[in-house]
Amino acid sequence: MGVPFIDIKRFEEGFLEEWIEKVQQMSKNAQFIGGAEVEQLEKNLCEYNQVKYSITCANGTDAIQLALRAIGIGRGHKVLLPNSTFWATFEAVVNVGADPYVVDTNMQDLQMDFEEFQNAIEQVKPNAAIIVHLYGWGSHRLYDFRELCKKKNIPLVEDGAQSFGVIYQNESIYKNAFVATTSFYPAKVLGAAGDGGAVFTNDSEIADKVRKLSNHGRTLHYEHGYVGWNSRLDSLQAAYLNLSLKHFPQRLESRQKFAKQYQVELKKLGVNVIVPPSDYIENGYCNVNLFPNNKRTQLETKLKENGIGFANIYPRSMSDQAGAKEYLRGKFGKENAREISESVLNLPLFPYMAQSEVEEVLGVIKNFLNA
Repeated sequence: MGVPFIDIKRFEEGFLEEWIEKVQQMSKNAQFIGGAEVEQLEKNLCEYNQVKYSITCANGTDAIQLALRAIGIGRGHKVLLPNSTFWATFEAVVNVGADPYVVDTNMQDLQMDFEEFQNAIEQVKPNAAIIVHLYGWGSHRLYDFRELCKKKNIPLVEDGAQSFGVIYQNESIYKNAFVATTSFYPAKVLGAAGDGGAVFTNDSEIADKVRKLSNHGRTLHYEHGYVGWNSRLDSLQAAYLNLSLKHFPQRLESRQKFAKQYQVELKKLGVNVIVPPSDYIENGYCNVNLFPNNKRTQLETKLKENGIGFANIYPRSMSDQAGAKEYLRGKFGKENAREISESVLNLPLFPYMAQSEVEEVLGVIKNFLNA
């Protein structure tokens, strides 16, 4: 029958009708920039994520750049970031004019390694650091990362593009962050109808600067206190996200259910399936497995033959990307990030999968392993 890697067209009953009606109403009134939908979304995001300030923007990459600029990072500054992440994290550091230094990955939770991070701090003396909450959870040492950065007076940006809805120590993962970001790319757990992003913080000065930077550095309509850029989230995207938030608990529950089923069943088959640390409730963003490279290649062939979608998130570490060579200033750790990129395999996972689809995927894996 076949199963796609992701299907973002599985809406709740009545969702599309309500969305179409909203688009017609907003189009009739030319409600395209700012206004009530954006204001309501930012309020909703604050409440859901237990933060004081939510500032929406055009996309998740801009969110990281806005956060870095708001904490004073620019030309010639040094920034630590994980070697395992999506390219946007590295790109954002370069785009604000700073120098990136990458830190290796912990093989247990597949997040940035705390001991290597400590070593990098002592050697680099960074002006800021970025931690990335990958795969729908975060580091089992997140508290330690936050406390160390406070002690060393290093601003810590938390790239939470994949972690909307994640619970850490019984609270939103964003709640106690100095400054955090997220992405509303359509395939995310809370996705828009196009690009979108947000910055979260409890610091009023950072929030004010992010908001101004995202709107041409405006202090008044034709007065500009900063050189910013145009990174406003448009009103239609905000409306779509407000509507999606109404259904978010059901979507989250569906993802979590199938993420857990994969973990239980794949572990029975002897697969090295990665599970979140014990103090997290994951959001079901991604199923993550590690296979020896030759076995992964063989399994991918079998999945293709059976019409099963899959992904390798991510197939290159930052230090192995061709685009990094000109900008990378340092690398800390061993080659865990490379090893992960050469062995990671992600199976289909999205809201409202059919039970038969999950069983079909598991059946192909079982047959492959027992062959």
